[in-house]
Amino acid sequence: MDELQKSARRALVTGTTGYIGSNLAKRLVADGWDVHVIVRPTAKLDALDPIRPSITLHEHDGSTRNMIQLVSDARPDVVFHLASLFLAQHRPEDVEALIASNLLFSTQLAEAMAANQVKYLINTSTSWQHYEDAEYNPVNLYAATKQAFEDILAYYIDSCGLRVMTLALFDTYGPNDSRPKLIPLLWKTTLDQEPFAMSPGEQMIDLVHIDDVIDAFIIGAAQLPEQGQGHMRYGISSGMPLRLKDLVVAFEQATGFKLPIVWGGRAYRSREVMLPWSNYTMLPRWQPRVPFEIGILKTWPAQHAHREPLHIPPQ
Repeated sequence: MDELQKSARRALVTGTTGYIGSNLAKRLVADGWDVHVIVRPTAKLDALDPIRPSITLHEHDGSTRNMIQLVSDARPDVVFHLASLFLAQHRPEDVEALIASNLLFSTQLAEAMAANQVKYLINTSTSWQHYEDAEYNPVNLYAATKQAFEDILAYYIDSCGLRVMTLALFDTYGPNDSRPKLIPLLWKTTLDQEPFAMSPGEQMIDLVHIDDVIDAFIIGAAQLPEQGQGHMRYGISSGMPLRLKDLVVAFEQATGFKLPIVWGGRAYRSREVMLPWSNYTMLPRWQPRVPFEIGILKTWPAQHAHREPLHIPPQ
């Protein structure tokens, strides 16, 4: 039994007001962890309502001193860092917010871990740091800030003994997802049955179900004590990317509905990711378990609970 499993397992989690972070917090609570979360004073906490009585909230006032105190109060065995600002395309006025969220806040967290001798960190990054399957070529400024924090972590690893595991996520989907992502868009198009303009659809999409993503965080945390001082980095991929056109066909076959997609109705966006990152290392002892044709059916009730449900034929 590893070092984390022997203890009471106390987790400090950032980003729990987001989709992936809230699902991780719920899973940790269900697995018996003592869960502490960091939130902003103005954060909307609706996603945490089901577990509010079972978690401890810590409000961060934006300062490094306060972050050090929060980590001291939480006394975590492991920190799960998922908080970030995602922008597919930024505007000049977004630069400050991207830096504040993805670099300043993240560095404050690393500094607080070092100050409190907390050594285990699960960090979250993105496959978009590897445009055109490069070793490093950020798709956008968001991806560049994620890489910049990984570079900053090198200092804390070498000088303070942090043990860091970074999980680079591909596209994710699942129930109760209110993000403006592909699967909610396909369900909306299914319901509206109005022609929807898409790109020519040749880009490859790598979708991983939220249950598999959360498994990766849990399995990664269990392995942290084994890896020793340093930084391990893994890609959390389905291993089966599909062309967007083929993904829509798979959606139609799974659900029994035809989507009125107008292929080529809009151009590819600037720096469209046509080929997902492939030169990643898989997380040991993890593999995706939820096939798309099963996972997609579970998204219907949550995506449109306010609408009359459509009949989904049994598979």
